[in-house]
Amino acid sequence: MKYLNTVITGTGSYTPKKIVKNEAFLKQDFFSEDQKIIPETGEDIIKKFNAITGIEERRYADSNMNTSDIAGFAAEKAIEDAGIDKETIDYIILAHNFGDVHSGNIQSDLLPNISSRVKHYLKIKNPNCIAYDILFGCPGWVQAFIQAHSYINSGMAKRILIVGAETLSRVNDKYDRDSMIFADGAGAAVIEAQESNEKNGFISFSVRTDTYEEAFYLFAGKSNNPYVDQNVRYIKMHGRKIYEYALTKVPQAMKDALDNSGYKITDLKKVIIHQANEKMDDAIIKRFYKLFGIIQKEISEGIMPMSINKLGNSSVATIPTLYDDILKGRYPEHKISKGDLIMFASVGSGMNINSIIYKL
Repeated sequence: MKYLNTVITGTGSYTPKKIVKNEAFLKQDFFSEDQKIIPETGEDIIKKFNAITGIEERRYADSNMNTSDIAGFAAEKAIEDAGIDKETIDYIILAHNFGDVHSGNIQSDLLPNISSRVKHYLKIKNPNCIAYDILFGCPGWVQAFIQAHSYINSGMAKRILIVGAETLSRVNDKYDRDSMIFADGAGAAVIEAQESNEKNGFISFSVRTDTYEEAFYLFAGKSNNPYVDQNVRYIKMHGRKIYEYALTKVPQAMKDALDNSGYKITDLKKVIIHQANEKMDDAIIKRFYKLFGIIQKEISEGIMPMSINKLGNSSVATIPTLYDDILKGRYPEHKISKGDLIMFASVGSGMNINSIIYKL
C-alpha cells in the first residue's frame, strides 16, 4: 500500500543578532493597566518577571530590517536545506500578525502582503506560485502547516513553503511590563508530498477557536503611560486570563491530536510547544500527561525543549525556529531522528489553539 505523505524536507530560521538582556530594563518606568506608575524597583520587577516567564534575554531585529526581510532570510535557508528549485513551489503561506512595521514608525505596512514581498525577495518568477498571508495569532505557523497538508492531501499542491515571522519589538509598549516578553524572529519549512510504503510526516492534528469570552484576551490598546500619545495602539494582553485559558484548553487539544494519530503517549519523543511563558508551558505539559494518567515524575526528561530563556516570545516564529535549531544541532541535548514522533502545539490570539502529530 502506498501512502501520500506530507513531509518537511527543509528548514531554516533567522534569529536576530541584537541581544537585549533583562538588565536593559532596569531603569525603565513601568505603568500598570490603570495607568499608574509601578513603584517597585527595576531589580524587583525583573526578578519577578524572570521567575514567571523564564526569560533572561530576547532578540530584536536591526532597525534596517522588517518582518518581510527576516522572513525572506529564513525562507531562503529552508529552500537551500531542501535542495529544491524555488520555481517549483506551489504556495507560499506566511504567518504573521502585524506585517512590516518600520523602525520608528507607528503604522503596519501590509500592501503588498508579506508573502508577496518574500516571493519578490526570493526572485520567484512562476505566476503559479501563490503567495498569501494568514493571521492566526501565535499558532499561525502551525496553522500554515495544517493548510499545507490539506492542499497536498487534496492534490492541489505538491510543494509548499510555510513561514512564520514577526517583529514584536516594534509594536510593544515599553511602559508595560509585558513588553519584556516579546521578541523578533523568523522560521520556515519546505513541505512536500511524498509517496511511501509507510505512513509518516503529518499524521494528525487538532485545532480550535474560542471567541465567546476569549476574543480580546490579546488586543491592540493604548500605552500604559498616560503622558504619551493615547491614539497609538500596542500589543496588549490579559495575562492571567490567557494563562488560565491555556491551562484549561491546550492540554485537551494536544490530547485530541494524539488520540487522532493512533499512537500512544509513550511514543512521543518531543513536544515542541509555543514559547510564550516557561511556567505556563511547564504546567501545560504536566496537565497533558496527567490526562493519560502520567504524573510529573514519570514524564520523560527533556520531552519539551525550551528556547524562551534566550530568545523570548517571537510569536509565529517560535516553533519553526526551535525545530530548525534542534535539527541543526544547536540544542545538542535535544536530538530527533528519522522515525521519531513529535508534536507541535501552540496557543494565541483568537483565542486559537492547534496541535500536530508528526513522524520524521
